Amino acid sequence: MSARILVVADDPSLQASDRPPDLRRIVVVGCGHVGLVMAAGFAQLGHTVTGIDKSPELVVALREDRVPFHEENLRELVSSGVSSGRLSFTTSYQEAVETADFIFLAVDTPSTPGGAADLRNIRAAAHSIAEAINGGEPIIVNKSTSPIGTGETIEGILRRNLAEAAAVPRIVSNPEFLRQGHAVHDFFHPDRIVIGAHSSRDAMAVADLYRDLKAEVVITGLRTAEMIKYVANSFLATRVSFINEVARLCDALNVNVDQVLEGLGHDARIGRHFFNPGIGFGGSCLPKDVAALRYMGETLGVATPVLMAVQQVNHAQRTSAVRALRAALGGLEGKTVAVWGLTFKGDTEDVRESPAMDVVGLLLNEGAVVRPYDPSQPHKLVPERLRETLLDDPIEAARGADALAVLTDWTEFRDIPLAQVREVMRGDVLFDGRNLLRPEEAERSGFRYIGMGRPRSVRAKVPLAALTAVG
Repeated sequence: MSARILVVADDPSLQASDRPPDLRRIVVVGCGHVGLVMAAGFAQLGHTVTGIDKSPELVVALREDRVPFHEENLRELVSSGVSSGRLSFTTSYQEAVETADFIFLAVDTPSTPGGAADLRNIRAAAHSIAEAINGGEPIIVNKSTSPIGTGETIEGILRRNLAEAAAVPRIVSNPEFLRQGHAVHDFFHPDRIVIGAHSSRDAMAVADLYRDLKAEVVITGLRTAEMIKYVANSFLATRVSFINEVARLCDALNVNVDQVLEGLGHDARIGRHFFNPGIGFGGSCLPKDVAALRYMGETLGVATPVLMAVQQVNHAQRTSAVRALRAALGGLEGKTVAVWGLTFKGDTEDVRESPAMDVVGLLLNEGAVVRPYDPSQPHKLVPERLRETLLDDPIEAARGADALAVLTDWTEFRDIPLAQVREVMRGDVLFDGRNLLRPEEAERSGFRYIGMGRPRSVRAKVPLAALTAVG
C-alpha cells in the first residue's frame, strides 16, 4: 500500500500515481536530530542523499560512522546509507546543490529573548543555496519549524539572489512531527505527512518521495502547512499543562490522578497521549513553538490567553517540585539531593529547556548539594558546576543523600531496586517528578513517597465542608 493523498486545498482531483516512484537526488541542510534522520531515511527509501552541515567536526564524524547524539536505531540507519553509497556528507553547498532535485532545510530556529523564532540559520541557508544553484530548478522544502510566512521569506531571498533572474523559486513546506528519541520510527511510520505549496505540481513531487510509506499525505496551501505544525505542538503542550494543573488539584483534594486518567483515557475523544503529570515539558520544540505562536499573535494584535496559561503552568511545575522537596526536608540549605535525570525527557541526551535542569538550578540556589546522574552522561551539555559532580551510577548518586528526586522519565529507573537505594541513603524522601515509580514499592522500601497528583500515605483528607461551603 502506498501513501494516500488527501487534498484540502488547491486541486481536489490530485491523486497519487500508480507508477513506480522516481529515485531522486536530495540534499538535506542541517544534520541534527531532524535533518540526519530525514537524510538517512530517504537514503533507505532508495534516494541519493547528501547531508550538508556547517560543522566540519560533525561531517567527519558522520563519514566515520559516528552519530554524536542519542537517537534509537539512527547509527545503524546512517551506516547502512553510507555503505550503500546513497548517503554522503559535506560542508560544501556548491558540491551538493548543483545537481539536486530537492533541497530540504532542517536547521535550528531557536527562540529569541522576546519569544520569536530566530530565522538567521534559515536565511543563511537560503543565501547559500541561491549562490550554489547553477541553472537547475530544485524544489526547496522547508522542514524547519518556522513562523507562518517563512516559505515566502525563503522565496524572496532566492528571487533576489538567484543568478538567473527569470528562475522562479519552487518552495514547499513539509513540517516534521518526529519525536526526539523515536525519530527513526516516526519517519517510517508517520501519522500523516503534511505538504504545503503554492504549486500543486510541486506538492505532489514532494509527496512522491514518501511513496513507499503507509501514511496519509495532507496537501494544503503553504501557510496552512506552517500553521499546522505550530498548532499541533501548542495543543500537545496545552494537554501537558492541563493535566499538570489537574494533578495539583488532585494533590489538594487527596484524589489519585492515575485513576482519573484511567477514566479519561477510555474516552475516544480524549485518550491518554501527552497526559502524563510531571514537572513540565521542555526540549527544543514545545517551549519555543508555544512562545513563537504567542509572539505571532501579539504582533497581529490577537490575544492568546490560553497559550499564556500553558506557559505559566509549565513554569510553575518547576517551583512546585522544589517547594515539595523543601517542605519534606524542612528546608534545603545544606541538604543533599540525589537527582536521577537531567535531560528534558528519556531516550535523549538533550538538555535544552530541560525542566530537570531548571529544578536542579533552583535546588542549588537554595543551598542544596546536588548529586546528579543521567543515563546519557551529557557532560559536555551541562554547566560546569554540574559537570564536576555528574556521577555514572544511580546508586552512587543516592549514597548519603537526604532525598532522591526522579526528574526525567528514563525507563531504566523503573528497574532499579528501591530497597537497595534506600539502604545507601541518609534520608527517606523520594520525589517522583515523572510518576515513573510504583508508590507501593517505594513505601515498602522505607521511602516517604511524593508523586504528582498521587495521594501520600499519611495525609488528612480535605473536609467536605470546605468544598461545599457557600459565600
